[in-house]
Amino acid sequence: MPSSRPLLIGITGGIGSGKSLITRLFALLGVPVYDADTRARWLMNQHPGLRQEISGLIGPEAYFGDGSLNRAYMAAQVFNNAEKLQKINSMVHPKVGQDFMHWVNQHAHAPCLLKEAALLFESGSYRQLHYTISVVAPVALRIQRVLRRDPHRTEQEVRAIIEKQMSEEERQQRASFLIYNDDSRLVIPQVLALHARFLLGETIH
Repeated sequence: MPSSRPLLIGITGGIGSGKSLITRLFALLGVPVYDADTRARWLMNQHPGLRQEISGLIGPEAYFGDGSLNRAYMAAQVFNNAEKLQKINSMVHPKVGQDFMHWVNQHAHAPCLLKEAALLFESGSYRQLHYTISVVAPVALRIQRVLRRDPHRTEQEVRAIIEKQMSEEERQQRASFLIYNDDSRLVIPQVLALHARFLLGETIH
C-alpha cells in the first residue's frame, strides 16, 4: 500500500461506461489525472526497450516505417490470441507502473491523484493505489454509447469486446466505490461527494 499522501485513486469501468467523463469531472475539480491507456500507447511508441520487445513478439510489422505503432496490426495479432495478449500486457504494464510512480512523485503536493485505466484490476496496478472507483452502467446503454461514439463499429464487435473484459459483477465487487452513470442518477453529486471524502482523507470502514 502506498504512503498516506497524496491519496492515489484508480478509476475504471467497462467500455462505454463513461469513465472518461467521470475523470474529466474530477479534473475540473483540480485533481491531477494520469491516463494509463494514453501513456501505455506513448510508451509503446517511445520506450526503446519496449519497442524492441513488442517487435520481437509480433514482428517488425508492429511499427510503421516512421517508427509509430501499428495499432491495427497489433490488435489483429492479439485480440483472439490470449497468449500473445498476456505477453504484451506483461511487457507494457510494468513500464506503465514505473511511469505512473514517477508521475506521482512529480505531483506529490496534491492531496489526491487519479489514475484512469481500463485494465486497473487485470493489470494488478490497483495495488499501487489506496482506493478504486468503478463506473457502472447497463450493458445495453454502454453499447449505445460506443456505437454513437464509434459509428464504424458494429454491435457484435462491441459485445465481443465486453465479453473479453472483466465482468461487471467482479469489477463492482473489487472496487472501493461505485459511480452510477446509468442516465437515471446524476453523476456530478456522486463525484462531488467522493471528492470531498478524498480531500478529507477519509478511510473506508
